[in-house]
Amino acid sequence: MTSTTQQATDVPVRKSITVKASPEHAFAVFTDDMDSWWPREHHIGKSPMKRVVVEPKVGGRCYTEQQDGTDCDWGSVLAWDPPRRFVMAWRITTNWEYETDLWKSSEVEVTFTPLGDGTTRVDLEHRHLSRHGAGFEGIRSAVDSPNGWGGTLARFATRAEATSTSQDKK
Repeated sequence: MTSTTQQATDVPVRKSITVKASPEHAFAVFTDDMDSWWPREHHIGKSPMKRVVVEPKVGGRCYTEQQDGTDCDWGSVLAWDPPRRFVMAWRITTNWEYETDLWKSSEVEVTFTPLGDGTTRVDLEHRHLSRHGAGFEGIRSAVDSPNGWGGTLARFATRAEATSTSQDKK
């Protein structure tokens, strides 16, 4: 049973940003080109991060390749619907390690909505944080901080706009 305190603090983290790019381009940059904008310090591997990879399919892995040659899983693709929607399981424990139990993972949903003026609204919702168990408030606080999803989405937007073609911006 979920406690009243847990219910009160397990509110999703929601962030939105508008980018000067088509939904197709924004989706591709968010998923296929995540390595170009993801902060290097945001990883749970034991060795420095070399590259971020999101496998483009339901059941695909979200992982980092490490400089020591190992891979470090940190998520799983739950929904793959280009260019509209992407959902992944956030498989990171409250100790910032890989969560082997999918049912103890939170979810990150990202949607891409065309606004009709050549821009796309990107909405991110990080939900079900209480699934991480005791101490989940620390994860929520981290992903809701300026260095969390807000700052990370700003980096994404900068990359998406810098690589958008004139066709995307129409």
